[in-house]
Amino acid sequence: MTTETTRIHNIGYRDYDGPRLGRAYARRSLYSQSLRGAYGLGRSAKSKVLPMILFAVMCVPAAIIVAVAITTKLNDLPLDYTRYAIVTQAVIGLFLAAQAPQSVSRDLRFKTVPLYFSRPIERVDYVVAKYAAMASALFVLTAAPVVVLYVGSLLAKMDFADQTKGFAQGLISVALLSLLFAGLGLVMAALTPRRGFGVAAVIAVMTISYGAVSTLQAIAWSQDSSGAVSWLGLFSPITLVDGVQTAFLGATSSFPGGDGPGAGQGVVYLLVVLALIAGTYAALMRRYRKVGL
Repeated sequence: MTTETTRIHNIGYRDYDGPRLGRAYARRSLYSQSLRGAYGLGRSAKSKVLPMILFAVMCVPAAIIVAVAITTKLNDLPLDYTRYAIVTQAVIGLFLAAQAPQSVSRDLRFKTVPLYFSRPIERVDYVVAKYAAMASALFVLTAAPVVVLYVGSLLAKMDFADQTKGFAQGLISVALLSLLFAGLGLVMAALTPRRGFGVAAVIAVMTISYGAVSTLQAIAWSQDSSGAVSWLGLFSPITLVDGVQTAFLGATSSFPGGDGPGAGQGVVYLLVVLALIAGTYAALMRRYRKVGL
């Protein structure tokens, strides 16, 4: 290039002198974006359809129960707070199967994970934000109908102390369920960048495990092996939650015969739940140690 055609242009680049928001801000932003994305907020209208339908499906039966209780002047709700999530487990599983892959599989498929891990965010920030967002999304889904039931019970002028106690127990139950399901769903979804495979994996883990455990429990009960019924509940996520709330929250068990684990077995149930939550977190950290490079 000759000196006659050479030009030097000053396009005005300047150093950034604004605030350095750091890792905490990046982590909060990723959490907020992931939580909103679980309900299709900030995304296309098509993305909002399924999560909003499932949210409505969770809340409408609670509203119907409240309407019946108020109309017939019942003294107690026909369905306990702790039982609601157990009864609607299929809806919860479908929501998890749809939204867990949306939260993590697309990042893997489009190879955007290394961009997250560039400064200032680190691997632990990504995992914590995604885990917390998925657990929060599930908690909103499962706690909303519990709130509807509680408000309805107060409108029906049921005993305040009893209903408040049941409401608190219901919130503890769905919080534990949300943490457990979020971890399992994210681990299954993070194994593959293909969203369809992630959906199938989550459905398989939730549905097959519950179906197998329920079948074996029914067989054990029919063979008068009532002791085996409680131990079999350790092998399915939803029966684990059922066992914990039966042992410690005064819930009615859905196990055959209605005999859930006692206090001793309940400790084992709780330890298994906590171990699964910690284990899924560790598995996510291990997974993103590989894909985040």
